[in-house]
Amino acid sequence: MALKSKVYKTSLIVSNTDSHHYNTYDFKVACHPSETEGRMCLRLAAFALFAHENLSFTRGLCATDEPDIWQKDDTGLIERWIDLGWPDEKRIAKACGQASEVIVIAYGRNTAPWWQGLADKTPRFKRLTVIDAGESIIEDLAPLVASSMALTATISDGILWLSNGVDTVEMPLIYLKGA
Repeated sequence: MALKSKVYKTSLIVSNTDSHHYNTYDFKVACHPSETEGRMCLRLAAFALFAHENLSFTRGLCATDEPDIWQKDDTGLIERWIDLGWPDEKRIAKACGQASEVIVIAYGRNTAPWWQGLADKTPRFKRLTVIDAGESIIEDLAPLVASSMALTATISDGILWLSNGVDTVEMPLIYLKGA
């Protein structure tokens, strides 16, 4: 019997003083059986960073042809492609060919060796932004997760704070490419 995704009811208040975007988003987000709660929470943080009325979660880990999050225009064209992790050059090239803007949010111990092997190949990807979310961000975010979440995301001066009202996680945005 296949394992089912766990669904989390989420209310996300976004206050982004860097982009002057302020809104509340209510949605259900699924955590794939092979995804940790910390990684799922990083998807919420990524959503907060690039919040827009047309931004949405995709089918995620079970759809290799889609990013974790994307923003489409009214005609269905992909405006923003957001991947978490360490995509290879082929996936980045595909994303840059399909989207106006591509953002990779890398995390964990694998980021440095992944970026070292990829950095010299990325200048041709003009639409690409790469952010290092930090080595321990998945572990740091996991305690914020609950079956019904009320999260507040504050973005100011290139730093994201994500809070559930009890715990707060600080995520400095380290740009490896772009921005």
